[in-house]
Amino acid sequence: MTKKVVVLDYGSGNLRSAQRALERTGADVEVTADADAAMNADGLVVPGVGAFEACMVGLRKIDGAKLIADRVAAGRPVLGVCVGMQILFARGVEFGVESSGCGQWPGAVVRLDAPVIPHMGWNVVNAPAGTQLFKGMDADTRFYFVHSYAAQQWQGSPGAQLTWATHHVPFLAAVEDGVLSATQFHPEKSGDAGAALLGNWVEGI
Repeated sequence: MTKKVVVLDYGSGNLRSAQRALERTGADVEVTADADAAMNADGLVVPGVGAFEACMVGLRKIDGAKLIADRVAAGRPVLGVCVGMQILFARGVEFGVESSGCGQWPGAVVRLDAPVIPHMGWNVVNAPAGTQLFKGMDADTRFYFVHSYAAQQWQGSPGAQLTWATHHVPFLAAVEDGVLSATQFHPEKSGDAGAALLGNWVEGI
């Protein structure tokens, strides 16, 4: 049966490239801000590019945080991508300004302490055993990152599967926490590796 996936349109993110990448998995993909469509889809993808607070402003306009919370509470899969991952945390700190996130996970997204910012380009990740997102992938598989901020600590569920990467300092490259998953990198820009990851996620929903 074809899986129905909604890419949430709240004014931020590579919506069409995310749509095309998901369509490669065989999913039926719709880009929309419609709450009913987003709630009832088999999977919801929350993209995001740019600043944490700007994404939250857009998300608030469509009551996106409640939509994400309602889906998670109902056991319906959600995938956050790039800033769409960051806004799942309680707080984001950019330019010394603290913003409230969706609060699905405790903790803050903060600036990477690295000599070269942003972290831009291909990087390997360290995925745990038994992961759904990285199933079947080699340890040297590379994904495409573009970011200056990241979650660098995990204070959420001890049962979550955490994938780490390093750009001068370790940071969370992906989280799989029940029905809520997220990647700091861009699967839609990561070629065959990103397509395989999205395929694994769609398969899992």
